[in-house]
Amino acid sequence: MRAAGIIGRILIGGGIILLLFTAYQVWGTSFQEARTQTALRSALEREAQNAQVRRALAEAIALDKLPTGPPVAAATTSAPAEGKAVGEIRIPAISINQVVVEGTNTGDLRKGPGHYIGTPLPGQVGNAAIAGHRTTYGHPFYNLNVLKVGNPVVMTTIQGIFVYDVTRTQVVSPSDGAVIDNFPGVHLTLTTCNPRFSASTRLVVTAVLAHSQLFPNSGLPPARAGKPKSGDLAGTSSGQIMDAALWGALVAIAGAVVLLLAHRYRRRRWAIYIAGAAGDLVLLYIFFGAISPLLPASF
Repeated sequence: MRAAGIIGRILIGGGIILLLFTAYQVWGTSFQEARTQTALRSALEREAQNAQVRRALAEAIALDKLPTGPPVAAATTSAPAEGKAVGEIRIPAISINQVVVEGTNTGDLRKGPGHYIGTPLPGQVGNAAIAGHRTTYGHPFYNLNVLKVGNPVVMTTIQGIFVYDVTRTQVVSPSDGAVIDNFPGVHLTLTTCNPRFSASTRLVVTAVLAHSQLFPNSGLPPARAGKPKSGDLAGTSSGQIMDAALWGALVAIAGAVVLLLAHRYRRRRWAIYIAGAAGDLVLLYIFFGAISPLLPASF
């Protein structure tokens, strides 16, 4: 009977941990991403070296204006450093308004949608590719599957405002990197995990430049030669397994200590449970943060 009771407590504890981890992934990560987005939006405006460009960028973002002019591509320039702001993406059909960062590794995508390193920047000639989380860290691409042919996707950078029209949606293998390959024209490709709460496939949305409004010379440096990073479509994480295992072990040890103390001092067991839960929650928060990098980068 004693063994059955211990097993029962372990199972109940495990169930509670899973529920807390789900809550952390859905709400905790979104809170972190929202704070980062605020800082990135301010940084994006500061990146404009030309005061006239800075005013145009701020006005475009504040007034949410869409250009109707012909699809003129921006000059080819170098991308910002990894983790820095690239521009703002707006998708009216699914109420998305996020700052895009350079890079698609785990740390980059925690900040917001990430621009695939080595692909053209939004508004420039070629196929600009962007990945985004589907269910965590603000889940910017949660409803990407709702987009239909003809829906606009608006990219605002310090070079101008670029309105793309969706031309195709498809589901591909996580290893199918061909969808972010470069090809003639001015295109935009969005990728995310599919279906929701899974990483078994990738949802890919392709769009073509329909309208644009160029800002004055932004002062960005000319582009350097580069190729898109090889590998899965933002689906492989180099998360730190040892860190996750260490924090998981500490959580298990702390939980075991609480149970042993509660069993030994039965008259004070509720006080022990409450005090132990407070300490365990801190360890769990750190543990969840260590586990998150092990999930697919755009999960």
